[in-house]
Amino acid sequence: MRRVRGALLVFGLVCLPAAAFAESSITGVVKDSSGAVLPGVTVEAASPVLIEKVKTAVTDGTGTYRILDLRPGTYTVTFTLTGFATIKREALEVPADFVSTVNVEMKVGGVEETITVAGESPIVDVQTTTKRTTMDLNLIQSIPTARGYAAVMLLIPSMVQSGGGNPNVQLSPGMIVFGGRGGRQNEGQSQLDGLGTGAAINGGGVSGYGQLESAQEVVMTTAGGLGEVEVGGPVVNMIPKTGGNTFQNHFYGSGLPGGWQSDNYSNLTKQFSNVTVVSPQQTLYLWDISLSNSGPIKKDRLWFFYNTQWTGSGSSLPGMYYNKNEGDITKWTYVPDFSRPANNENSPGLVRPTLRLTAQVSARDKLNMFWDPGNYRFNDPVQIGGITGPTAGAPETGTVSGYTHSPLEQIRWTSTMTTKLLLEAGLGAYQQNWNGRERPGNNRDLIPVTEQCTQGCPTNGNIQGLVYRAQNWNTDWMSPIRWNASATYVTGANNMKVGYVGAYYWIISRPSTNNYNLAYRFNNGIPNQITQDLRPYEADTRVRMNALYAQDQWTRGKLTLQGAIRYDHAWSYYPQQQIGATRFLPTPLVFPETQGVIGYNDIDPRVGVAYDLFGNGKTALKFNAGRYLEAAVGGNGNYSNLLPSSRITTSVTRTWTDANGNFNPDCDLNNGASQDLRSSGGDFCGPWNNANFGKNVYSLSYDPNILQGWYNRPADWIIGASVSHELMPRVSIDVLYTRRWLQNFTVNDNRAVSASDFTQYSIVAPSDPRLPGGGGYTVSGLYDVNPDKFSSVDDYRTYSPAYGHISQVYNGVDVNLAARMRNGVMFQVGTSTGQRVTDYCSVRAVLPEQGQNSPTGLVFSTGSEVWAYSPANPYCHFAPGIDTRITAAGSYTIPKIDVQFSSVLLSSPGIPLRANWTVPSATIAQWLGRPLAGSTPNVTINLLKPDDMRSDRVNQLDFRVGKILRFGRTRANVALDVLNLLNLDTILIPNQAFTPGGAWLTPTGTQTPVMTARTAKVTVQYDF
Repeated sequence: MRRVRGALLVFGLVCLPAAAFAESSITGVVKDSSGAVLPGVTVEAASPVLIEKVKTAVTDGTGTYRILDLRPGTYTVTFTLTGFATIKREALEVPADFVSTVNVEMKVGGVEETITVAGESPIVDVQTTTKRTTMDLNLIQSIPTARGYAAVMLLIPSMVQSGGGNPNVQLSPGMIVFGGRGGRQNEGQSQLDGLGTGAAINGGGVSGYGQLESAQEVVMTTAGGLGEVEVGGPVVNMIPKTGGNTFQNHFYGSGLPGGWQSDNYSNLTKQFSNVTVVSPQQTLYLWDISLSNSGPIKKDRLWFFYNTQWTGSGSSLPGMYYNKNEGDITKWTYVPDFSRPANNENSPGLVRPTLRLTAQVSARDKLNMFWDPGNYRFNDPVQIGGITGPTAGAPETGTVSGYTHSPLEQIRWTSTMTTKLLLEAGLGAYQQNWNGRERPGNNRDLIPVTEQCTQGCPTNGNIQGLVYRAQNWNTDWMSPIRWNASATYVTGANNMKVGYVGAYYWIISRPSTNNYNLAYRFNNGIPNQITQDLRPYEADTRVRMNALYAQDQWTRGKLTLQGAIRYDHAWSYYPQQQIGATRFLPTPLVFPETQGVIGYNDIDPRVGVAYDLFGNGKTALKFNAGRYLEAAVGGNGNYSNLLPSSRITTSVTRTWTDANGNFNPDCDLNNGASQDLRSSGGDFCGPWNNANFGKNVYSLSYDPNILQGWYNRPADWIIGASVSHELMPRVSIDVLYTRRWLQNFTVNDNRAVSASDFTQYSIVAPSDPRLPGGGGYTVSGLYDVNPDKFSSVDDYRTYSPAYGHISQVYNGVDVNLAARMRNGVMFQVGTSTGQRVTDYCSVRAVLPEQGQNSPTGLVFSTGSEVWAYSPANPYCHFAPGIDTRITAAGSYTIPKIDVQFSSVLLSSPGIPLRANWTVPSATIAQWLGRPLAGSTPNVTINLLKPDDMRSDRVNQLDFRVGKILRFGRTRANVALDVLNLLNLDTILIPNQAFTPGGAWLTPTGTQTPVMTARTAKVTVQYDF
């Protein structure tokens, strides 16, 4: 066994996932009746959730003990010392990631004499400065919400959805990329038992995994992480069920038959009676079914927990129909076939089995293994864009749904070497294909078309921004592998931990297109732009990171001090890859293995102070501060930006006048210069917008200093101060103030131009009573490059201080109230109030081209709406005002009759609105003094400042009524859930295309989704 343990230790010290393990602990001080501390007391914590049955600690010279590595559950804690009566504390409830303080006083007596102490379980953690909220299984199962991490995550007010807009009603488990208020919008991390389950891209935080039916509790961390964490953003950690010494079974089923969804379309029709309103999306059907089994394979030695989830759904795409011209190479318009409405269907759905094994391999060593082979689909549904979202997609542009195979494997080893020394290690791997695949039957001789028209587009089905005729697609695959190891040494009052974290991310991408390497843009059916590209090509990235950390916690009386230091090293590279040969690149470009980020090095401090104000474990004052980093994954920072396919120009646009009306650009597309062949029967083709198209010339160069060195990685500082207080037994309140600011911004300097190569101009907003002051005001700070510099590009990325000051600062206050009463009442209420202020006006004055390439690292968001500026959106100071997000969830079971009522409330602020006015070049010339450069036909200008107007607040109220049925030792809960009980029809992201007197901010045409109408579904839970 020594050899086995040694091998496991070596393995653990070489590999494990990039996150802290999900650990709870019990600590306290033992004294005698005179108040003197008692060293040498043996303290045992026993619970059926421990496969090893009991864990032991001994008090140190200060009388302090600490028992680590506890699973969430109910414990009995026993204190023994020769010459003193044994003390037993029963029914101690220990949630996940929580430090329970249990102080006792021992009386002189015989060890065989036992005194049982009763008392409420602690609900205030008076020793940890990390801010966590725990959702236990009872609350999760009792409220009307989808059984996925995204739905539960939204119950924490300081967590926000990435990508703009407020989240819609969660009818079924789904994936949401998320972040924290004041931070990067994709920084949120999802974990399983403390091990990351996130992707290798887009922040590396989330993925398609998130089975709540396999979770005992969900812990959401929002502030104050110590040395184990890389990023300062929020973490959703699902604490898995592990099985036990008794066999248990659980069934969960949730379903929505057809016709169980109301209509809020009529409300919209009345509200916008002067325009044509497209009905909102309808859910045609959905189901989510899980069956789990758990128990012992060998009692006290090997436990299992197995769960199978089967999900499926179907939804309408209102206003979208199949194209009568689909597949016809001679037709260039979208003609809706009203007899064939388009739907998105995932039926008969997908199945996802998971298995967790817990093994006690020796008296000291424990092994946890998790296996998820990924989704098994019964078919490959084509996902259609519909008319919602930034771009609308006709059915022929749909892709085969991704996530068809996404296995997840994890292994974790712990060893209690002594009562003072704990070793931990683990390994996690996740694989996934995403972005879909090519649609079956896709005709590669068809050229895709994007409709530019924003309002009144009869030639193309009156759908703004419609993409139709053919698809572009990617074949993508990725795999993040994470590993770490740690050693914890405890002396009671002192808790020291050292550890190592590592990760390896690989991403493979294969962008593809049609046989002509072209895409067209029309304006109400009339061609006005061509896009030429070099697809297909290879775009492969590898990212690595390693970190070492040491942290210490020291408790003396009421005061606890925490400190950590963490060293991070991150780098990236790109394997050999090739671009071409294609139509516009007959000789392929082959790039050898290329270095990306050469190496970032950071040493980051984190500190915390907790003070038990009255010494009774009921009120704690806390302070934390620390420096954190942007995650080292593909797509973040510069890790993927130096890809050869990203640095050379792989696509260009040019204006196009189809003079002869044959929908074929009759000019030499290999010639990047402007061509006017109309006199000879040809067309007019403007110049390429980048003269380096297809050349082995990097349009973007990098300052070597931003790819390597000390403290050059994007980072941020977080300071927090809070008070936690027990209002009454089992009821607590937390108030937290947070200040956060980001660091290490970069900018792009186009060295082929200077500020004098841009002409600054102003426009006058049209008169319209819906605009501030009725319109007629001046919008200044707009730029257009001079015509002789239109195609001149030599971008150089470097740090911003050489050009001016950039700042992004957030200040906010969070309030959370939680209760778990014994009379059947459970609830939690939270608010998050704050403002993010961003400014880089001094940089923009020096680098007008930053309109095209905004400074890297900035997050233009209020927490719900992304707002990057451009030459036509000149608002470089972003201060949209203070806003508040409110969440609440609660449940009450009426005694004796076992009828349960529960509800969820989500209330989010509206987003800053835009008035995007598309202005023709001829009109711009009245203010600019010339047409737009490059024969650009028009420009879109935002007429609103960030703090001018907001959309409506989004309020969602869900309700459940259920009946608990008991049959001997079995129990069932049959419930009816009603989501969006008030049947509100709030537009989540209004149509912001502005036309004077037109249908601005209405749900017409290409509306983005309104709230899902009131929906009823049946939920059944059965434990047996």
